[in-house]
Amino acid sequence: MTENQKIIDFLNELKSAAPAPGGGAVAALTGAQGAALIMMVANLTLGKKKYEEYEELNQQTLKEAQEVLTKLIQGIDEDKEAFTGVSDAYALPKSTDEEKAARKAAIAEASVAAGLAPLNACRAALAGLHLTKEMIGKSNKQLVSDLYVAALNLNACIQAAKMNVVANTPALTDRKQAEEWNREIASIVEEANTLTGEILKDA
Repeated sequence: MTENQKIIDFLNELKSAAPAPGGGAVAALTGAQGAALIMMVANLTLGKKKYEEYEELNQQTLKEAQEVLTKLIQGIDEDKEAFTGVSDAYALPKSTDEEKAARKAAIAEASVAAGLAPLNACRAALAGLHLTKEMIGKSNKQLVSDLYVAALNLNACIQAAKMNVVANTPALTDRKQAEEWNREIASIVEEANTLTGEILKDA
């Protein structure tokens, strides 16, 4: 499990010839760093008299950011497992018509998980961006740069994970689902860019 790995072990696995982890796992990890930064800022704001009017907000943010962080950490392993499934499906034999049909069906099935994992990461990261925006001006002002970095990491997660969603939707046999995912990911990217711009406007 990724959460039990040392950073160097993850990086060594990443740079190897193994098919996973790959870009999707990196995207989720990037977003997880953003969520953790939100929590850091909240933790360093709580209990300070100067920000006591925002005490409840920071407590709630801490709780919700933990949920985002948990989803993104899970997303690292989900992406690894999903991509491995796709890789295994593409490796199936294709000598006969029956084998080709079975291989095509396996690829389509594996692509659902491979597209859903990064889509879920995008959803979680977008929630994190909303939390980040809400914290601007309502948390320790000395740490506003950390909120900027959180926003950049969360947005990078979305931009990167989008690539994996788009890469897998062509293989889906359910074209309605593919279209819905493409519309949703486009909407998430647009909203994420708007939020990030608003967060960084005074950076």
